[in-house]
Amino acid sequence: MLTREIMLQLFPKSAAFVDVYMPFVQAMTRQRLINTPKRMAAFLAQVGHESAGFSVLVENLNYSADGLAATWGSRFAQKNSAGQYLTVMDGGRARRLPNSDAQKLHRRPEAIANRVYSDRLGNGSEASGDGWRYRGRGLIQVTGKSNYQQCSLGLFGDERLLAAPQQLQEWPWAVESAGWYWNSRNVNALADGDDFEHVTKAINGGLNGQPHRLALYRQALDLLPAA
Repeated sequence: MLTREIMLQLFPKSAAFVDVYMPFVQAMTRQRLINTPKRMAAFLAQVGHESAGFSVLVENLNYSADGLAATWGSRFAQKNSAGQYLTVMDGGRARRLPNSDAQKLHRRPEAIANRVYSDRLGNGSEASGDGWRYRGRGLIQVTGKSNYQQCSLGLFGDERLLAAPQQLQEWPWAVESAGWYWNSRNVNALADGDDFEHVTKAINGGLNGQPHRLALYRQALDLLPAA
């Protein structure tokens, strides 16, 4: 079902890696029963979005102050006394004004990770460094100590990823971790339905990047039946 040509039509930025990752993706999707056009299209759309088109295997947290305000407004954007975001017009669009915390964290990816991922997802405090240590990795961006632990147990039967989380930046485990996450949340069953939003929520927790995910899904559906 899935060919090199289809992958390059969907994800041209991955051309330098396609011959490395293709055997792993083909084997994993067979094992995880991602074996219908709907399931495959949903999988490719989700992991394609999360991995910047099969080209990035570790989360980029090199945000500017403006980027922090736009992405995590509740933490890093200025608000007025009524709790509304303060904005300015920039190129015809409203831009949130970053607060002092955003200014301090401007272009400091490790500090940003430790701040935004602290005391959640099984991570310790900001000072523990867990946010950076267990930032998103793999095709599906496994994030947080608890998820790394569960993924490690699922793939290896032990907790080795807690000591060596960077293994998820290697293609075999980047792919396998995505298959584990997909299977652990029974996303095949969601993909069999007609509500792609449910698929995205199972992967992302919300609908971040939904227009791009949906566009990839539709493109993949058009390509896969002819494979």
